[in-house]
Amino acid sequence: MGLPVPSRRQSGQTVDFFLSRQRDISAAKIFLRKAMKAQRVPTKVTLDAYAASHRAVADLKADGELSQRVVVRSSKYLNNLIEQDHRRIKQRLRPMLGLKSFETADIVISGIELAEKIKKGQF
Repeated sequence: MGLPVPSRRQSGQTVDFFLSRQRDISAAKIFLRKAMKAQRVPTKVTLDAYAASHRAVADLKADGELSQRVVVRSSKYLNNLIEQDHRRIKQRLRPMLGLKSFETADIVISGIELAEKIKKGQF
């Protein structure tokens, strides 16, 4: 009998992040593909109430990229655990009063995420 292995949520690992100009079905599909490439294929997916995310998961299941056994659940409270990981970005961007361009936002947010991964020992 061994010790229980902590889940990703318990150990605080960042799954992934994706910055896009629009929050739509194609952006959700790109994010899910990117996250699955970096991690193992999930058994459960927790989404917020945004319909595009649910549609993207359904499309990936229909295309066979995601197993039909993957449990999809919707909970704004479980999703808050993931959103907490982005609080450092919000803390750093608030004093800046926004970013001038999408490219600048991409570079700055990528750097902040990388610094957080280094702090957690995930890089």
